[in-house]
Parts: sequence; C-alpha cells; structure tokens
Amino acid sequence: MTQIVSIVYKPSGVDETPNEFLRVDLEEANLIPGHGIEGDMKGGHPTRQLNIMSYETLTNLRSQGFYTEPGQMGEQIVIHQLAVDHLAPGTRLQLGEAAVVEVVKPREGCERFSKIQNRPLSMVQGQMGVIAKVVSGGNIRIGDMVKVLK
Repeated sequence: MTQIVSIVYKPSGVDETPNEFLRVDLEEANLIPGHGIEGDMKGGHPTRQLNIMSYETLTNLRSQGFYTEPGQMGEQIVIHQLAVDHLAPGTRLQLGEAAVVEVVKPREGCERFSKIQNRPLSMVQGQMGVIAKVVSGGNIRIGDMVKVLK
C-alpha cells in the first residue's frame, strides 16, 4: 500500500547547526497551498515547498552509510511503495483525503547536504526525491494513502 511513513518539519525559533538538518517528527500536519507544512520555516518558497523522498530509496542509502533517520536527508515527507525519484515534473499526488501536491523538479541537494552527510553529492544524484509545491491543502497523517493522480 502506498502511504506516508514520515512527516517532519523545521519549526520556527529553533536553531540548527551547520552540521545537521534540524527536523521535528510529526504524526500529522496541515499542508497550506503556496507554503508547505504549516509552521515550517522551510516553507513559503514559490516552487520549493516540500522535499519528498521514497522509503525504499532511504533504505538503500542507509545501507551505503548515509544518515537516514527522519529529516536527516533534508526531506519532509517520506512515502512507502512509490518510486518518488522517477516522478516527472507536473505529476500530482493526493496525500490523504484532500491534500494535493505537484512535483516541480528532481531534488539535487547542496553543498551543505554533502557536508552533513560527509559524502559527495555524486553518490546520491537521482536518489534524492523531488521538490513539490502544495496545490490543495489539507491535513495529512502518517499512514495516509497516497495516490498518483492522472
């Protein structure tokens, strides 16, 4: 079953060090159109509102020595049984009962990611998931179904 298995966000007022992505686990979240996860300091960018990854990809990266606990790859939402890395820009996903997100582009990472993981970006190219924007808001929860919309 394709479902959400992890939701994390960066809350306001909490400092992160240059050597880690500070993320807080959530059981549920409210997705806001044009922003991302409600209360997320990473939200609000016009096209980069969510970082979404596949559980299966994270499992593979863990076996290669990457830090993959929730949020350690800089992701915000992890989906089980969906090849997120292969979703084309423009693909829409329904998360839970009402929220809809649209894939903007593949996620490429940055120098900070490489420093935190202590690995070159070349090791994860094509495996970092996607950047998406929120088209229709709504509450999402761990365990909610995910559908690829036509």
